Amino acid sequence: MKVCVYAICKNESQFARRWVSSMSEADHIYVLDTGSDDGTPELLSSLGAEVEIAVISPWRFDVARNRSLTLVPEDADICVCTDLDEFFHPGWRKLLEEAWVEGTQQAAYRYTWNFNPDGSEGYVFWQEKIHSRHGWEWAHPVHEVPVWLGEGQPRKVYVEGMQLDHRADSTKSRAQYLPLLEQSVREDPDDDRNMHYLGREYYFHGMWREAIDTLLKHVCMPNALWADERCASMRYIARSYMELEERGKAYVWLLRAVAEAPHLREPYMDMARMLYEDGDWDGVVYFSRRALRIAERPRTYICESESWGALPWDLLSLGLYYTGREEEAAAAAERAVELSPWDERLKRNLELMRGKNAVDKSGEI
Repeated sequence: MKVCVYAICKNESQFARRWVSSMSEADHIYVLDTGSDDGTPELLSSLGAEVEIAVISPWRFDVARNRSLTLVPEDADICVCTDLDEFFHPGWRKLLEEAWVEGTQQAAYRYTWNFNPDGSEGYVFWQEKIHSRHGWEWAHPVHEVPVWLGEGQPRKVYVEGMQLDHRADSTKSRAQYLPLLEQSVREDPDDDRNMHYLGREYYFHGMWREAIDTLLKHVCMPNALWADERCASMRYIARSYMELEERGKAYVWLLRAVAEAPHLREPYMDMARMLYEDGDWDGVVYFSRRALRIAERPRTYICESESWGALPWDLLSLGLYYTGREEEAAAAAERAVELSPWDERLKRNLELMRGKNAVDKSGEI
């Protein structure tokens, strides 16, 4: 099969060598540079990539992606879209070709969107930016996605073992995202995905009322049927109410989030944290244990690293300790330390819990 990588970039010379090395398992690499002034196009060309320069004005990610896709030859079998601050683990092409059976139009693969300060994985989900050459078009000014234009649903395969890591440039501004999301919702007010993203972006900007109003629109949309994303909107509504010091409303929305997606750890953990702040230790134990009953991490972008790390065990240990169950608390604290061995607070808690009566339960741990 003929496998081609394509990308867009601007001023990403710092990532060029790593990216080209990672993508070199493909037959060809195509890049649309949208106006670099740091030598990125020249460097990419010297490394073997085929580069075209085009300024997209007004800027839209979907227009840039579609323009970059035109660089890929018509006879390509598989198109792999990545960004320059991403890289595959070695051996990705072999895994992709083995999974790509006849009639496949799209492939999903494991994607680490960010990493925690200690180097562990942060947000992890399954990405879907590998597709057949024909029948696809990118849509939306930001948070763009490849849209299938053919009949029915595209045939998708999951490529087990294929891993793409994202090591972003933290100095780059996200300022353009909010106006582009607002534009995206104006263009297609019935798109539930973009409504959720806009509400989430308002939350990121500390615009609590705007976040609540927009996310309420999302959960009321008749086509907003995906429980995971509906649950996320409800959790952001609750968090916004917390910021506005309206805890009663936050509590109601967290309960709704749990009911919406009881298969996700995240709403249980949000509730456990809220009850921790209230000193409701039996509630902390209950919701932490409910989260831990979910043993398999879902493949959606909704999953948060905290919920799959030490946090559930940490909160469980505290709830158990403050309700007089010291041995169980110590066992839970041990699990928390196993998952975050560098966390000194967790280590101290474990030693205190092992000592049983070493700490007055009216104090902080």
